[in-house]
Amino acid sequence: MQENKMGTMPVGKLLVQMSTPMMLSMLTQALYNIVDSIFVAMISENALTAVSLAFPLQNLMIAFGVGTGVGVNALVSRSLGAKKQERANRIATTGFRLTIATYIVFALLITLTVRPFFAMQTDDAEIISYGVTYMQIVGLLSIGMFFQSMNEKLLQSTGKTHLSMITQILGAVINMIMDPMLIFGVGPFPEMGIAGAAVATIFGQTVAGLLGLYFNKTKNKEITVSLKEYKTDMEIIRHIYSIALPSILLPAIGSIMTFGLNKILITFSSTATAVFGVYFKLQSFVFMPVFGLNNGMVPIVAYNFGAKKPERIMEAYKLAIIGAEGLMVIGLAIFMIFPDQLMALFSASDEMTVMGRVALRTIALMFPLAGFSIVNISIFQALGHGFVSMLNSLIRQLIVLLPAAYFLSGIGLDAVWWAFPIAELSSLIFCIIYMRHVIAYDIRPLSIT
Repeated sequence: MQENKMGTMPVGKLLVQMSTPMMLSMLTQALYNIVDSIFVAMISENALTAVSLAFPLQNLMIAFGVGTGVGVNALVSRSLGAKKQERANRIATTGFRLTIATYIVFALLITLTVRPFFAMQTDDAEIISYGVTYMQIVGLLSIGMFFQSMNEKLLQSTGKTHLSMITQILGAVINMIMDPMLIFGVGPFPEMGIAGAAVATIFGQTVAGLLGLYFNKTKNKEITVSLKEYKTDMEIIRHIYSIALPSILLPAIGSIMTFGLNKILITFSSTATAVFGVYFKLQSFVFMPVFGLNNGMVPIVAYNFGAKKPERIMEAYKLAIIGAEGLMVIGLAIFMIFPDQLMALFSASDEMTVMGRVALRTIALMFPLAGFSIVNISIFQALGHGFVSMLNSLIRQLIVLLPAAYFLSGIGLDAVWWAFPIAELSSLIFCIIYMRHVIAYDIRPLSIT
């Protein structure tokens, strides 16, 4: 079997080629999230509230779709690197079976729980109605989202990130175009309100999923998916989820962290909670390129681990660290120099601007620390240390951050924001210690086998 480019191309050039499309597509996704909220807010504040309340359930679906794809991605790349073609095919086929099964589970779950889910959060009948309408469409027709996630990860596993980028950007752009047309009834489309936002989301995901399936069938010749030829393999399923579990649990951990921190901030004022929400929207434009860089690095590391090429693994790791730190330093500079201008994007009041200036500048101090940790977490996942990645996420977002924020709240609001750099510093220390273990026991031994 001919050597894949991930085992032969100069690592620096390969990392740029693999990561750039993902960075662009993830930035597009970040832009879509903001634009989508702008259009929903034009319906009413209650409609925006309903979509916000739907986020944990919707995010859980995305987590399972993307997380399962991450597990399949790493195992396929590793098998191809080890020249185990049939195993790569079986892993890819198992991934598609898991995609179908996961969709069915969530479709049933949403059917049974969507109304109680919203009723637990609010007693406003209009918000509940909006939320149920939106989530029923997004949940029951989510097969496109699950197939989009799996097809994109299979394309990435063989280095075809430019094709993955096309599917992601196309899905997001279609969604942004269809949103106003279906929400407000532009041209031949009827005015559908909140249902239109949901249909636009589903339409974009379905088109992206079908295009990804077409690319894998016609362009991705290195793997073959055959539901007839390859039977379900429980050993493969176990390995997929041992890698995927951190990617699945991370959004859940983030949701708990957000809920807990909001409970702390609301004791000061609702404006403090709003500042935290603004930060989350803004930081996605800093973190998304780093996540894209990592997504390009993971298949390179996994492939060369299977191919027993430790020098390429270490070169990819070092270059990813340099790239992540560069991006994070740029983000730090922007947050430090332009906090008022960033807050103005969200029509912030004078009080909110003053509060946000302190918050953005303080939280941004964690960016360079986070860049290092994120790269290491991805390395741990690529080499099969899924539990360690999950533990690090727990340290960053729950074990250290929430207790630190609670303790610092006794000093004052400005002190609460320091919980972020403190939590990230603890994560950095953990990553340094465990990465030394990974290098010593996983990577260096490859050179003598």
